[in-house]
Amino acid sequence: MSRNVYDILKERGFIEQATHEDEIRELLGKEKVTFYIGFDATADSLTAGHFLTIMAMMHMQRAGHKPIALLGGGTTLIGDPSGRSDMRSLMTRETINHNVECFRKQISKFLDFDNDKGIIANNADWLLDLNYVEFMREIGVHFSVNKMLTVDAYKNRMERGLTMFEFNYMLMQAYDFYRLHKDYGCTMQLGGNDQWSNIIAGVDLIRRKEQAPAYGLTFKLLTTSDGIKMGKTMKGALWLDPNKTTPYEFYQYWRNIEDVKVEECLGLLTFLPMDEVRRLGALEGSEINKAKEVLAYEITKIVHGEEEAIKAQEAARALFSGEQDTKNIPSTSYSKEQFEEGIDILTLLVDSKLASSRSDARRTVQQGGVSIDDTKVTEIDKVFTPSDFNTEDGLLIRKGKKTYHVFKIEG
Repeated sequence: MSRNVYDILKERGFIEQATHEDEIRELLGKEKVTFYIGFDATADSLTAGHFLTIMAMMHMQRAGHKPIALLGGGTTLIGDPSGRSDMRSLMTRETINHNVECFRKQISKFLDFDNDKGIIANNADWLLDLNYVEFMREIGVHFSVNKMLTVDAYKNRMERGLTMFEFNYMLMQAYDFYRLHKDYGCTMQLGGNDQWSNIIAGVDLIRRKEQAPAYGLTFKLLTTSDGIKMGKTMKGALWLDPNKTTPYEFYQYWRNIEDVKVEECLGLLTFLPMDEVRRLGALEGSEINKAKEVLAYEITKIVHGEEEAIKAQEAARALFSGEQDTKNIPSTSYSKEQFEEGIDILTLLVDSKLASSRSDARRTVQQGGVSIDDTKVTEIDKVFTPSDFNTEDGLLIRKGKKTYHVFKIEG
């Protein structure tokens, strides 16, 4: 059989597990497949982790398949216990609805939902009106508690306590797949590798109730070489919303990743041909920085557009070469009156989120980790006034070797 999108996803490093590998590969090569990925709306922006699954959806859509982005307006009311050591905080319907709309706008930037090329659905449309007894008679009867308790998401919680509330999550996600199958002819669920058990539940439910083919496919999770989830910054998650993580910060994150992860991320998070991915991934020593620049630029271009990617790259290069082009660097502004009273270094670090607390800021300064215009700050009670602003570019602080922030006087 000729090469198809399954081979592309495999070569680029996406695929971890498949329920029926040969059948899935054959299906993707011979017909247009409707598939879905679910997004629980636990925040008001997608993250770098979501971006990997969106890239997979983009590859699938480019190959002629039809994506369903399923927004979890219903399932988010409970929260997926996968990978959790405790129960998620409950969110209000208003917050979840707001988050769903934020997700809808962001996902629409990456996928084409016009002219029936794709679908955005919300599982609140069917989950919130379910009759519990009918649901348990129709769906619950197909689930074995013994089997569910062998799933890591549940097994790991047995000692700390697992609520019946969360125990139902797998049934709800399986029901989502069943409904999408009935309503839209969806035959395949895709997701991160931590969703394997939930995906199998949906595949089994459709095959039992409908005696129809259904398939599941999971993708690699973005992790560091230590196995920690990638996409965490000093300020928290690496968001796709430019108001939460600026394009410059986003660019810098990828520019500074571990050498050993460059080739993997180029394969997963860019559309560069694999020959070029392998060539860049093979660079060694200081040359690998060229590959990191390409990686950061390409990812930022997909997420924030070419103009923002160019600006971020120019700002990063200017700082690296010693030229202080600060217009594209994250900044914090204060009024002239505030600076005239004097603002201490610990306040600046906390306000800019370069430190999580004053004690964290104090430690960073004491360890020699803070510089102002390339001069190390040694005093923890150092105070800044307007006289410290030598240029209209503002006051440039560097934390460590690579994290920059600019402080400006308003007006």
